[in-house]
Amino acid sequence: MPRPMKGRRVCKMPNVNKFGPLNVPKNPDEAIIMTVDEYETIRLIDLEGYKQEDCAKQMNVARTTVQGIYIEARKKIADSIVNGKILLIQGGEYKLCEEVHHNGEGACHGFRRQNCHRKKQDTSL
Repeated sequence: MPRPMKGRRVCKMPNVNKFGPLNVPKNPDEAIIMTVDEYETIRLIDLEGYKQEDCAKQMNVARTTVQGIYIEARKKIADSIVNGKILLIQGGEYKLCEEVHHNGEGACHGFRRQNCHRKKQDTSL
C-alpha cells in the first residue's frame, strides 16, 4: 500500500489561473492542467529564486519531490507555449498557509520564511 501523499504547503494562490494562445482557436479539450503545487514550485524557484532545497523546506516536502514536481510543471509550460494549448492552474494535493497577511495573501508571499505556518507569539502578557 503506497504511503499517503503529504499536503504540500502553498503560500500564494495564482492571481490568474488560465493562460492560452491569442491567435488560434482555443480547444478546451486540449487544455493542460497544472496543479497548484506545480505552480508553487515555479513561483518559488523561477520567480523568487529559491534553490530546490529551500523550496522543499518552504513546501514541507523532500527535495526529490520538489524536483519531480518542478520537472512536470516545466514540461506543461513548454507544451502550452510550443503547441499553443490552454494552461489551467487548478487542483492538486496542497495546504494553503495558515497565517494570513494584512492583504489577505499567505504570509510567506514575498518573504523568505522557512516556516510560514508558524504561530505568532502572544505579546499581550
